[in-house]
Amino acid sequence: MDAFYASIRHANIFCAGINCALGCEEMGPYVERMSGLSEYYTSCYPNAGLPNAMGGYDETPEEMSTTLGRYAENGWLNIVGGCCGTTPAHIKAMSDTLKTIKPRPKGKIHHIMTLAGLEPVRFTPEIVFANVGERCNLSGSIAFKRLIKEGNYEAGLAVARKQVEEGAMIIDVNMDDGLIDGVVAMTKFINLLASDPDVARAPLMIDSSKFHVIEAGLKCTQGKAIVNSISLKVGEAEFLEQAKIIRRYGAAVVCMAFDEDGQAADYENKIRICKRTYDLLMTIDFPPEDIIFDPNVLTICTGMEEHNNYGVDLLRASQWIKENLPYAKVSGGLSNLSFSFRGLEKIRMAMHSAFLNHAIQNRWMDMAIVNAGALPVYTDIDPKLLGLVEDAIFNRNSDASEALVTYAEELKSTGMGGADAKEVKVDEWRSRTVEARLQHALVKGIVEFIDNDVEEARTCGKFARPLEIIEGPLMDLSLIHISEPTRLLSISYAVFCLKKKKKKK
Repeated sequence: MDAFYASIRHANIFCAGINCALGCEEMGPYVERMSGLSEYYTSCYPNAGLPNAMGGYDETPEEMSTTLGRYAENGWLNIVGGCCGTTPAHIKAMSDTLKTIKPRPKGKIHHIMTLAGLEPVRFTPEIVFANVGERCNLSGSIAFKRLIKEGNYEAGLAVARKQVEEGAMIIDVNMDDGLIDGVVAMTKFINLLASDPDVARAPLMIDSSKFHVIEAGLKCTQGKAIVNSISLKVGEAEFLEQAKIIRRYGAAVVCMAFDEDGQAADYENKIRICKRTYDLLMTIDFPPEDIIFDPNVLTICTGMEEHNNYGVDLLRASQWIKENLPYAKVSGGLSNLSFSFRGLEKIRMAMHSAFLNHAIQNRWMDMAIVNAGALPVYTDIDPKLLGLVEDAIFNRNSDASEALVTYAEELKSTGMGGADAKEVKVDEWRSRTVEARLQHALVKGIVEFIDNDVEEARTCGKFARPLEIIEGPLMDLSLIHISEPTRLLSISYAVFCLKKKKKKK
C-alpha cells in the first residue's frame, strides 16, 4: 500500500482509494492504511464478497453497510460505493447508514520522501541513512561494463541482486558509455530488473549525464525512483523544464552543485548554488522533500594544497543544506573522495567508512553511492590507518595528506592494499572455530559459507540439538551491538539451513 501511494502521490489526484478485493470486511486494514497515507480524500468501493459456486455474491446490504459504517466512524472514508455483486439495495443501505456520519477530513500534506520499488523506503527520522548500490554503473564498474558490452544482461541482473543482498536500499543504474546506446541499454536493463522480485523491491536511481537517457529510464521504471542528476549548468530555463518532466514521472531528483560557471569546489560556492537551485525549484512547486543535493564529492590527497580542504567543505556544505533548505536531502558518490588511492581498496574503504561515520552521526547526509558490501565497520579499522584517514579528511594539519600518501606507498610495497589483503582477511577468519565463524558471518552479513558452517556445527558433537546452535553462538550476548533486524535476518537464515539439513538427513 505504501509503495502504491508513493507511486501515485505526484499526480494531481482528488482521491486515493481501493475497490473490489475480497469483500468489505477483509478490506479493513488496507482502508485504514490508505486513510493514514492519503493527503487527499479516500474512497472504498468493495465487492459483496467473493463469488460463490453459482457465480453469485453472498454479502448482504446490511452486512456491507454495517462494516462501511464502522470504517466511516473511525474517520477513514470520504467516498463509498459498490463493486462486483452490489445492487441498488446495497447502495441504499450504505446511504442510510453513512448519511449521519461525519466524513474524514482531507489529509494534510506531509514532507516525508518515500521511494518505492515493490516495497517502500520512507525517509522518516528513524531512517538515518540509505546505501545506494554503485555496481550497476558503467562508469564505476569495469566488470559490469564488460557484461553490458557483451550483452550479458542476466549476469548484470545478478550484480544488482548481490547489492540488495549486501544491504543496498537503492540501486543506481548508469549506462553512459560512448560505445553503448544508452537508451536501449537503460530500457532493457530496467525492464529486466522488474522481472526479479528480489531486486524489484528496491527503488532505482536513474543515473545519466544525458537527459534523454534519464527519461527513457523513467518511462519503464515502476514505483518511485530518483533521477541522478540535473544541474544549472544547462541554464535556468532548461533546468526547470527538466525538473518539470521529472516531476511528471513522479521521481525525486538529485541536483548537482553546478551552474553556468562550472562546478562548485569550495564551501561558499556549494551553498550559493544549492540555495539558488532550491529557490528555483520552489517556483514550480517541486516537493522540497524530493530534492536531493549532491554538493560535489571531490578528491583529496592529490598533492595540490587547494584540494586538501575538499572533505571539510563537503561536510560543512552538507550541514548548511540540512539546516537552511527545509526538507532537502543530501547525497554523494563517495568513490570520488578516495580516487587518489585507486587500487588500494583498504585505504579507500577506510576513507569512505570514516567519512560516513561522521556524516551519519551528525545527520548531514541521507544517502550515498557506495559499495555497501565492501565497507568495513568503523570500529574495525586499524587505528593507525583510521587516524591518518581522518587527519586527511578533516585537513587537521599541513602534513595530513602527505602522511596518508606515504602510508599508501608503504602499503603498496607490501602488496597488502588491494584484493590480496581482502583474501588474507577472509582466510584469517575462516581458520577460527565454527562458533567464531558463525558469529563473524552474523556480524558481517556474510552468507557464502553458512551452509557448510551450519552443517559442521550440527555434526561436530558440540551441540546436542540444532536449537543449541541458535541459542549458543548465534544468540551470544557479545553480539549485542548488532542491530536487531540484522540479528533476526541472520538467525532466520541459519534456521533455514538447519531445517534443510534435517530434511536431507
